[in-house]
Amino acid sequence: MTTIRLVQGDITRQSVDAVVNAANSSLLGGGGVDGAIHRRGGPEILDECRALRASRYGKGLPTGQAVATAAGKLDARWVIHTVGPVWQGGRGDPSLLASCHREALRVADELGARTVAFPAISTGVYGWPLEDAARIAVETVRETPTDVEEVRFVLFDDRAYEAFARQLG
Repeated sequence: MTTIRLVQGDITRQSVDAVVNAANSSLLGGGGVDGAIHRRGGPEILDECRALRASRYGKGLPTGQAVATAAGKLDARWVIHTVGPVWQGGRGDPSLLASCHREALRVADELGARTVAFPAISTGVYGWPLEDAARIAVETVRETPTDVEEVRFVLFDDRAYEAFARQLG
């Protein structure tokens, strides 16, 4: 059974097998969590992302899918990149947000990762309402069969931490 933990802090400082990156479809870095992971992880992550773009993902990584690279200088073995959906005009597709979590766990299982750190996917510039994103994330992780032993939701501020804590009950 997977243990779910909450941590308030910086996801790039977590010592885990895999860190999940709330990436943009280009896989070439960006703002928020994505930019922080690329900055702290160093050029190795970007180099592998460029190689993925040149081979399998010429048009970018589709929303809801996940792919792994090395973690560079992070205290992790891998970065699992997933593209969350954008909240548009008061609505979004919750199945795509759930898919981000399921697919990240699937990739983690393929890699043999036992500890995985997730951010609050889609809640930054993509605008997904925090309470709803927390519900979808926690429910999906609880319901997804996986060999991952610990999922750690690493939440940047009090507001996000409290939203996830409410979902864990």
